[in-house]
Parts: sequence; structure tokens; C-alpha cells
Amino acid sequence: MRQAQVRRVPAWCGLAGTTAACVGVLFVVLVLLLQWLRADLWWLDAQLSAHLHGPYGLLLRTAYCVLAAVMVWMAAGLHAALAPVACSRTVVGLFWAAAVGLSMVAIGDSWMPALAPAAAPMVHVLSADATFLCVIAALLLQSWYFRRDRWWAGHIVPVFGLGLVAFAALLFYITATSAPLGISQKIAIVLIVAWVVLVGVLLRRRTRAGAAPGRYSRDNAWVNQP
Repeated sequence: MRQAQVRRVPAWCGLAGTTAACVGVLFVVLVLLLQWLRADLWWLDAQLSAHLHGPYGLLLRTAYCVLAAVMVWMAAGLHAALAPVACSRTVVGLFWAAAVGLSMVAIGDSWMPALAPAAAPMVHVLSADATFLCVIAALLLQSWYFRRDRWWAGHIVPVFGLGLVAFAALLFYITATSAPLGISQKIAIVLIVAWVVLVGVLLRRRTRAGAAPGRYSRDNAWVNQP
């Protein structure tokens, strides 16, 4: 009897996962540090966007752009690592759209407040809303599609569970206007980035699991299809 083995994936997928996990952890650490470093902003009320200006604003804007680039790379890595039946161009497109929106928030808040003060608030709000909408849709869809991949299906509970918690936190931030906007927004952001970290770690493990050569199952779900 032939032994089924995990399908091999490109080595760069593991590097994408490792990078996503490391950048995600560093981003969360930066967010937490800013709550202490920016004594002029009350951490319960000040949204993360308030930290884009003033001391350490450039650092946070740079972190936004790095996180956006990492999302693009991780989405491509997942698409290459997953079984064909678990892949979705829609998910990749949503992650990339979220990355564009996040970059627009960072870049727009760099020069627009000075050069186009009337348009800056609108661009920021539209870019931020698009980022939240696209990234939460992407991570929920990808979490659900993981069930179609034999290896990833074994990790769907923590991944999909964390995605649902992030969605609930984002929904609370949008609808619960009586709650402090700052802390509710930052909790939603941290949970979304935590999902990226978790999936990045799993992507690295998935790449290592398929690194050794060997025989392959003839299960059609594991065949690279055009």
C-alpha cells in the first residue's frame, strides 16, 4: 500500500510565513509600546491612527507599510502552499486590497494633512474602512477554505476561531459607539495581526512538513491542477 505524504511546497512559502509571524509580533509590540511612550494620548480613547502623527509617527507609518508588504507575500505563499481545491484568487485579491488600503493610510497621513488638508480626512477614513473590510473578509474566507486542505484542516479550529473573535471585536468597535473607541479598535487590530502571526507560523510548519522527498498519494485533492 502506498503511503500518503504531505505535498511539497516551495521553500519561499516557509520564508513568507516566518516573515509574517515575526513582523506581526514586532507590530503588536510596537503598538503596545506606543501606548506607554505617547503620554499625550490616553490609551483608552486614542485610536491607533492618532499615533501616526507626532512623536514616533514615522515609525508607525513605516510599520504599516511593512505589514502591508508582508500581507501581500503571505497571501501569495498561502496560495502556493495550499491544495488547489483550497486556493482562492478572491482571498488573495482581498489580502492585496487590504495591503493597498493600509499603505494608503500610512502614505496619505504622511503628506496629505499638509498638502491637501481638506481631502486628508476623507482619504484616511475610506482607506482605513477598506482595509478593515478587506482583511476581515480575507481571513474569514481563508480560514473556512482551510478545511479543504488535508494538512490545514487539522488546524482549522484555532485559525477559524481566532478569525471569528477578530470579526466579533471589529464588529463591536463599529457598532458599540458607547465604548471607548481607542481600546476597542486596537483590540480588533491586535487580533487581526495575531491571526496573521498564527497563520504565518503554520505556513512555516507546513513548508517544513513537506520538505522531505518521498512518495505521493494519488488523492486528486493533492494533485497540482492547472
